Amino acid sequence: MWIVPEAEIAALVTPQMAYDAVEAAFAAMARGEARNFPVVREALGEGRQYGFKSGLDRAGGILGVKAGGYFPGNAARGLVNHQSTVYLFDPETGLPTAMVGGGLLTALRTAAAAAISIGRLARPDARVLGMVGAGHQAGFQLRAAARMRAFERVVAWNPHPEMLDRLGPVATEIGLPFEPVSL
Repeated sequence: MWIVPEAEIAALVTPQMAYDAVEAAFAAMARGEARNFPVVREALGEGRQYGFKSGLDRAGGILGVKAGGYFPGNAARGLVNHQSTVYLFDPETGLPTAMVGGGLLTALRTAAAAAISIGRLARPDARVLGMVGAGHQAGFQLRAAARMRAFERVVAWNPHPEMLDRLGPVATEIGLPFEPVSL
């Protein structure tokens, strides 16, 4: 069984690899060759959540589960609030094949899914990228979205406006003007 710690993921998985994998999984789902199982999620108290998301991709030969959750007290400990690990199994035998740090994988997968939806559903002439939220995931979302269209600027809102400062540098990095807004 492979064990891949979180610290190794950035050297092994690119945003493009995540995009290709998510696109292939979505296509397999559309053909009826893959499916997600019901999500299990439990409140642990004090805002903590823990759950399991799993599925089977017969076309890709993958059976897996992501175990993880949200632990808001982690920031005070110098840790990220979202924690997860991905476990993969041989779909024929059920034997475990890998245990993989899931933090960056989750960020890349979520961003890839959003990018795919932009590619398939957004108007081809869309030029303004609107974002709601400026948390940890937002930078991944912005980078992935910018690959899908020739956006001319980014407009973003967050319920905690002070967090919008996180997105400005990402927009600058990819060459887009950034406009934070408040209601």
